[in-house]
Amino acid sequence: MIIEDQVYARMVYGKLKDDFDIEHVIIDNGESYSKLLRRRIKNLGVIHVIGQVLFRIVLIPYIRFSAKARIDSILRKDNLKDIKIEKEKLTTVPSINSEEGQNLLKKLNPDIVVIVTHRILSKKTLKLTKARFINIHAGITPLYRGLHGGYWALINNDTEHCGVTVHLVDEGIDTGGILYQDTIVDVLSSKDNFISYIYLQLVKALPLLKKALQDAQNNSIEVQKPKCPMGKVLYYQPTFWFYLYNRLINKIK
Repeated sequence: MIIEDQVYARMVYGKLKDDFDIEHVIIDNGESYSKLLRRRIKNLGVIHVIGQVLFRIVLIPYIRFSAKARIDSILRKDNLKDIKIEKEKLTTVPSINSEEGQNLLKKLNPDIVVIVTHRILSKKTLKLTKARFINIHAGITPLYRGLHGGYWALINNDTEHCGVTVHLVDEGIDTGGILYQDTIVDVLSSKDNFISYIYLQLVKALPLLKKALQDAQNNSIEVQKPKCPMGKVLYYQPTFWFYLYNRLINKIK
């Protein structure tokens, strides 16, 4: 597995470790926040990024707090836990695309790699081994690529495509071959919001991920034809004012 050192990733590990032999876990330290901001400013503009920062600093703590009971309920029901990964299985690298990360991946020479990180794998990294790289995406691809696909589907009044995708990883952003997809519409409630959507998506994605891993082990992976068109935009976090407007006016939390 290649993961970010976050609770979400450790929950995925915890759900897989009893059914699959996870040989090693590489922790990718991820892109620095300052570098991320510079890249976002280049792509989205200063004002938009200021709005995203305000959303993260001011609103996310409130959104998380208000969803705590709902999240706890989801975690209990589906037995999702923050699992401590055995130290002997762990190696931390500055980036899986760095020389250190690539050398480690080449040395391990895995058959299957589960990705739980926002890092875009370079073409060179993907070609280091013959492994299948498999990822959970919190959205229905290729329509909702980027971040928070469930939230953006609701914003677009597109409940048909409010869900998750398990897909093969390529050098693009959420453009790899689709293996399995599902929606979360049947489990959404008035108690859910921007944060709890992620856990509902994870619950739906984990059985699909297990199916995909079993397919990979049996050399029976089949890539599905996309059920929706390629999205025209790449989604990110909403801005402070965009989120508030849609929460107050359109009742999308």
